[in-house]
Amino acid sequence: MNNSSSSQKQNNRRDFLKYLLTGGLLGFASAVIYPLIAYLKPPKQREVEVSSVKVGKLSEIEKNSGRIIRFGNKPVILVRTAAGDLRAFSATCTHLDCTVQFKSDQSILWCACHNGKYDLNGRNISGPPPRPLDSFRVVIQGEEVLISKNV
Repeated sequence: MNNSSSSQKQNNRRDFLKYLLTGGLLGFASAVIYPLIAYLKPPKQREVEVSSVKVGKLSEIEKNSGRIIRFGNKPVILVRTAAGDLRAFSATCTHLDCTVQFKSDQSILWCACHNGKYDLNGRNISGPPPRPLDSFRVVIQGEEVLISKNV
């Protein structure tokens, strides 16, 4: 009887040490792995709230050209038509969020990802884009060109 009680005490001690070491190893692993995962995961950026952006002087923008402008965190494309009209649209294709570009030879906005095409009013005219581009308001104050949200 004495033997069985001492072997049971040893089993209790072994179980206790097993749980203690397992808990310690799990704690150590989580203390190493969690900061590593937190470091590798990029931080979330808040949406920058912008109401308008200065583009530059009207005389610096050539006719029949387009340029990408940062509007907060998002790209906007400003197009000056051959007639001299200014138009601004979201530069993000409505299909898969690729960046559109102005093709001056065809007078269209073109998405290179899947050959999506938009007219100079932002309407989708061919390809897979499901809806038109979001438009922005272009304001000329003196010689300065400003782009603002359509409200």
